[in-house]
Amino acid sequence: MIVTRTVQSVTRRQWMAGFLLTGSCLWAAPESDDSIYDQVRLRLAGEPEVNGGAIAVEVKEAVVTLRGKVRTDKAKERATRITKKVKGVKSVDNQLVVDPNAH
Repeated sequence: MIVTRTVQSVTRRQWMAGFLLTGSCLWAAPESDDSIYDQVRLRLAGEPEVNGGAIAVEVKEAVVTLRGKVRTDKAKERATRITKKVKGVKSVDNQLVVDPNAH
């Protein structure tokens, strides 16, 4: 298997050496927007305080935009923190609106 990186090629031997030294792939492909979307949705859905099912998630070039309503400022901040922890996320544009009556 050959993993390529921009201009230079990395042989299987070099890749394995990097993996063994660091415990991870040095030349791993960046996370896809689809993968980031799935992970953000899963993590937000698992957080009762945030009510992730009511939040719209959009990902473009690893920038995540959150839209919808949450009940508190704390929930809005929590949604940002959860999203930032997802592998591959470059930044979060939190457009959530705080509405104490949100469901």
